[in-house]
Amino acid sequence: MVERIGVLAYRATAWLLHVLPQRPAGFVVGLMAQGSYLVWPAKRRWSNNNFAHVLGLSPDDRRVRSLALRAYREYGRYLVELMRLPSLPPAEVGRLVGNLDEEDVEFRRIWEASPGGLILAAVHIGNNEAIAAGVASRGFPISVVADDTSFPELFELLRRQRAAWGFTLVPWRNLRAIFGVLRRREMLGLLIDWGYRSDGIPVRIFDAWTTLPAGPATLAAKTGSHILPVWIHRQPDGTFGVFWDVPIVVASSDPAELQRATQAMADAMAEPIRSAPHQWYSFKPLWPASAAEGADLERRALAMQAGLPDPGPARDLPRDEADEAATGEAVVEAAKAAL
Repeated sequence: MVERIGVLAYRATAWLLHVLPQRPAGFVVGLMAQGSYLVWPAKRRWSNNNFAHVLGLSPDDRRVRSLALRAYREYGRYLVELMRLPSLPPAEVGRLVGNLDEEDVEFRRIWEASPGGLILAAVHIGNNEAIAAGVASRGFPISVVADDTSFPELFELLRRQRAAWGFTLVPWRNLRAIFGVLRRREMLGLLIDWGYRSDGIPVRIFDAWTTLPAGPATLAAKTGSHILPVWIHRQPDGTFGVFWDVPIVVASSDPAELQRATQAMADAMAEPIRSAPHQWYSFKPLWPASAAEGADLERRALAMQAGLPDPGPARDLPRDEADEAATGEAVVEAAKAAL
């Protein structure tokens, strides 16, 4: 019953946001998103800590709070766009990514140069649905990993909508389908900034130790696929520009190689966040809360760089609240199963 109500509520909200003017609706939903930041202490603390790392300031600095509020307003605008997308013709959805036509040849060359498939490693910035729809509308075969555990009926509705735009949603526990995409030399979209998990691969982002999921590097090593860090920024005309970094080649599943490749992804993801932090809407904690855990991550990274297996978190460290916030993160669990 709860799931059915959730699906009906989603459909009703999507219909309402379709019939209402987009700009006023975005303004109202943006205010509601900002309200959630103000009244939800844990969410406010996590967001302030994230943006403090980006700006290199204290979480209590007013500039951090101002950026967080701006990001929540932008997130409200994104939600309205996302709910309105199913009512747009597929061709119009594809045109939201305007610059991909100019970069089509280079994008195709990068894909064809990968011995396996191409893993598109993205972060919660801009509008990732527009990336996938834009790529699919130009004839590229693309699938995106998504979580189907909480509301299977809603997942099925979203799967059908995304299929109309030309790309496939793959349940995160369906390892056969995930590996199948890459072994067919197709494209697989993965979001990598779901939140800090102590069992991820240690990396430095904005000069602080944290972890990223083991999934992308592990999948790349096992399938011969290259990793292409991609991101999308909102442009002044309302469309989105898709950009990418240098492809990352993962030569093997050796600990040092997995850590190197994951650090390369971390370096690549920092740049789009730094250049447009107000468009970044990953509101779960991305860094551990304690200096002791950060030091332990450095210890683990040095062990992996020396070619040793990841020794894992020290047992005497308290469980970080960020672990709780990111429970259920799809790619990490898929990577653990793949290992």
